[in-house]
Amino acid sequence: MTARTYGQFCGLARALEIIGERWSLLVIRDLVLGPKRFDELQQGLPKIPTSILSTRLNELEQHGVIQRRVLSQLDAGVVYELTEYGNDLDQILLQLGLWGARSLTEPAANDLFTLDAAILSLYTTFQPHEAHGVRGAFELHYGDQMIVHAVVEDGAVTAGEGPHPDPDLVIEPRGPLMLKLMNGELDAASSLTCGAVTIKGDAAYLELFTRLFHIPSAPSKAEGLVTH
Repeated sequence: MTARTYGQFCGLARALEIIGERWSLLVIRDLVLGPKRFDELQQGLPKIPTSILSTRLNELEQHGVIQRRVLSQLDAGVVYELTEYGNDLDQILLQLGLWGARSLTEPAANDLFTLDAAILSLYTTFQPHEAHGVRGAFELHYGDQMIVHAVVEDGAVTAGEGPHPDPDLVIEPRGPLMLKLMNGELDAASSLTCGAVTIKGDAAYLELFTRLFHIPSAPSKAEGLVTH
């Protein structure tokens, strides 16, 4: 394949040459949580053409960001996974995801919210400075099919797929209104009053959740020419 370059001796330019092609970062996003088969990547990125997914995987493998591994199980197959070099991107992806989340508004009718995105949103929005000395288990239900959980323990979080065996709070958001709870447009009490979320458990844990998982506001946009 012909390499496309910016023609600049710069680390940022090189990084963009490796991971800046369309879909590349979303492929990496979906591998941050663990290895996946080709068809599993397609399920998480249903709008990517098969040929483009193959190309991106080949490019990322060529650059040492991902690798292929043959499973040892009876249904042996190939999975794609991040290399040690690729795993160095995890915190960068979370920070970039939080930066982008500050500009999220109402989703378009055909926008997808995938399982991996739901899990990573908990890591992305987690505020460790609010979690010192705190322990809590939260379960979130997005519709009837998607359940994720997060366990916070003394400044750290672990999130994953499925229900938690003993959650302190179960949250069921209505549509996209979870975003307004996490970005502060709705506080915990108001979200319960207006029906943006329903819960099972002590309402005090919902207020705690909004402090532990938060999207800071984006600075207001300047109008016209800025002068000093």
